[in-house]
Amino acid sequence: MKRKKQRVLLENVLITDIAAEGKSIATVDGKVLFVPFAIPGDVVDVQLTTHKKNYIEGFVVQMHTPSPNRIEPFCTHFGCCGGCRWQPLPYSLQLQFKQQQVYEQLTRIGHLTLPSINPIIPSEKTMAYRNKLEFTFSNRSFFSRKELENIPLDERTPQNALGFHVGGFFDKVLDINHCYLQPEPSNQIRNAVNAFAQTHQYPFFDLKTQSGFLRTLIIRTSSIGEVMAIVAFAYEDRERRETLLNHIEKSFPEISSVMYVINEKRNDSFDGLEVLPYFGHPFIMEQMESLQFKVGPKSFYQTNSEQAHKLYSVVRDFAALSGDELLYDLYTGTGTIALFLSRYAKMVIGIEYVEEAVTDAQENARINGISNARFYAGDMRKLLNKEFIDRHGIPDVMVLDPPRAGIHPSVINTVIEALPAKIVYVSCHPATQSRDLQILSEKYKILAVQPLDMFPHTHHIENVVLLENRPSI
Repeated sequence: MKRKKQRVLLENVLITDIAAEGKSIATVDGKVLFVPFAIPGDVVDVQLTTHKKNYIEGFVVQMHTPSPNRIEPFCTHFGCCGGCRWQPLPYSLQLQFKQQQVYEQLTRIGHLTLPSINPIIPSEKTMAYRNKLEFTFSNRSFFSRKELENIPLDERTPQNALGFHVGGFFDKVLDINHCYLQPEPSNQIRNAVNAFAQTHQYPFFDLKTQSGFLRTLIIRTSSIGEVMAIVAFAYEDRERRETLLNHIEKSFPEISSVMYVINEKRNDSFDGLEVLPYFGHPFIMEQMESLQFKVGPKSFYQTNSEQAHKLYSVVRDFAALSGDELLYDLYTGTGTIALFLSRYAKMVIGIEYVEEAVTDAQENARINGISNARFYAGDMRKLLNKEFIDRHGIPDVMVLDPPRAGIHPSVINTVIEALPAKIVYVSCHPATQSRDLQILSEKYKILAVQPLDMFPHTHHIENVVLLENRPSI
């Protein structure tokens, strides 16, 4: 019988920095050590879990000396829940590390020549800033090490949970009592649904065996106070389904929309599935300045509504439109940036891969009376080509807002061939942005860089870069 390797314990480790992906860093015997839930200045004991050639990983088992900057985490789920890992770090220092992250990734990865980077734009709200959360039903609740110490082995039976997945345990879900990320009635709805389902013995989903009735609960809120609840069921059981949905409707009269979906797939994605209205409208409304946006159960809308307005305002300032320009908005999603800029441009062309998002964009253009915006669905690599540009015109300004993976090289080549006078590149991942900017720098000069914090207490950051073409090249 193969013996299990004994894990190495590192004692009195000084945490010195924070990595780009949010974990803290120390150096031990010439190797980089990555540790979650610690901050620079902490002196800790670390249990190693991973040994690689160039780095090691582990978790804190004992705190010897807290960092002088450390503050008490506000959430009781800190340390188990994978979100909001920077809670012990004062917000001013979070912003400092994010600003540093943008600089290092643009210079170290992209080797780019930069102007002075603008100070990061903070989020006015550091709690209750999200407008969407997805919770998972599971019949296998996650227990922390401390909790397990207090539960005898013969009493460790699986329990139901409604909350968030725990990193490293695909089938385990942390039962959430209170989440600080979304405004009420988010917690009230989740806890009421959880209590009702447990009392009435609704089967929670088993991710291993792919069995059970309740799968996910999504709650969407808007800046004007509208609320949508979506429940995903693994199969149809009309009596149980309607009983639960009726309970939500009656318990929360402030809810604008109650919807449901029957998801028999092996994953929680709604792709290809019809999300059906049960009560109220099949959408909620968002507002940004004078614009209104319909947000459906599948619609993409920036998760931090207030910061989205600041983000789009930066894009507007960088674009500096006079009213005569043709603007292309690539990866337009539901057209929020395109519609936000449409009143300042002669014509806006939005391109997006997801057809449903383009339908949303067209509907949002209609309800806002915007006639100078056109939206097209298709694979960016195939749709954005010479024929498309010849048909619609060479853009004066191009906005790029790709997913985390960045822009496909063939799309960058098409952008360079089109040679718009100005590019505004919005990114949620400065590492891939720096890679793309390095290619664009053959024809473009970076004029401005503006980081913006969309997600306090996490390492995630949004960054906007303004580029201008070099006529002499």
